[in-house]
Amino acid sequence: MFLPEPNLPAEILLVEDDPALARSLEAVLRRDGYQVVLAPNGRVAMDAIARHPVVLVISDVFMPEGDGLELLNFLRRLKPRPPIVAMSGAGPGRIGNVLKMAGALGAARVLAKPFTPSQLIGLVRELIGPPVPSK
Repeated sequence: MFLPEPNLPAEILLVEDDPALARSLEAVLRRDGYQVVLAPNGRVAMDAIARHPVVLVISDVFMPEGDGLELLNFLRRLKPRPPIVAMSGAGPGRIGNVLKMAGALGAARVLAKPFTPSQLIGLVRELIGPPVPSK
């Protein structure tokens, strides 16, 4: 399990180019008690991470302006590196290959879209534990 540095806010970076899905996933994570930062693509996500460390990255693979694979390559160079969950809804037959590639590039876990809220929360808890109550 990845543990954040002490005294840093434990935020999850959610990278998703579909605004409706991003809001929905953000709501699921917040309802469970996690703090979430949104990014609409990989480039914005890289800028956000450069300014503010996060404890977990959940990223779509296919996005304009910096896809999830490019983001994975960027994250591989970070020390410490937060765990990454790669998600994709690529067409039938392509999902497995895309997610295998994401795993080879360092994704801790992969999720094929569509997935359930409980699957997402289960992976988050497995990777970073339950949310820590705000002080």
